[in-house]
Amino acid sequence: MAEDDKKTEQHANQDAEPLVNPDDGIIDMDALTGGEAPQEADADSDEDSEAQQLKDQLMRTLAELENTRKRAERDIAHARKFAITDFARDLLSASDNLRRAVESAPEDRDELDITLKNLVIGVEMTEKEMLGAFEKHGIRKIDPMGEKFDYNLHQAMFEVPDANSEPGTVVQVMQPGYVLQDRLLRAAMVGVSKSPEAQKEHVDTTA
Repeated sequence: MAEDDKKTEQHANQDAEPLVNPDDGIIDMDALTGGEAPQEADADSDEDSEAQQLKDQLMRTLAELENTRKRAERDIAHARKFAITDFARDLLSASDNLRRAVESAPEDRDELDITLKNLVIGVEMTEKEMLGAFEKHGIRKIDPMGEKFDYNLHQAMFEVPDANSEPGTVVQVMQPGYVLQDRLLRAAMVGVSKSPEAQKEHVDTTA
């Protein structure tokens, strides 16, 4: 009887799947651990990792789209703000000529012929309307008489010894400047005061 049981056990062991591959001697981990459970765990881990990667990629894509949108809005606003730069710069000479025409007229308008008087008044009104249009579109005139010299807005053409003004003060405006919004269209050409003592220091006393 014991002999029959031993033969039955040997037969069962022969029918069972071997734990070692006879071809390469590598242990079959699936057979050792009892099937597919570890593969399912690895599959779940891979799915979680892939899902996290896709989430990170989505967040980066959304951030890039938001940055692109903001840059586009900024570029559009900048283009609208300074679209008239070249056109405005071309009108500055016309504004200068209107101012020269007004300044060339006599101060006492009562002595003028009625036709000439109306002409001067018309030029003044035209200049005023042009400056009003400039202001409406963000173009501001720079007339810095009596102000401190600012190299960002002014261009010094010469220096004038002046004991009554603080050195570096604009004492003469040869040509007014203009700015569009916060951008300089044309610097004001000015004369700047300096100390009379500084003038004496530069006097050439050599024979």
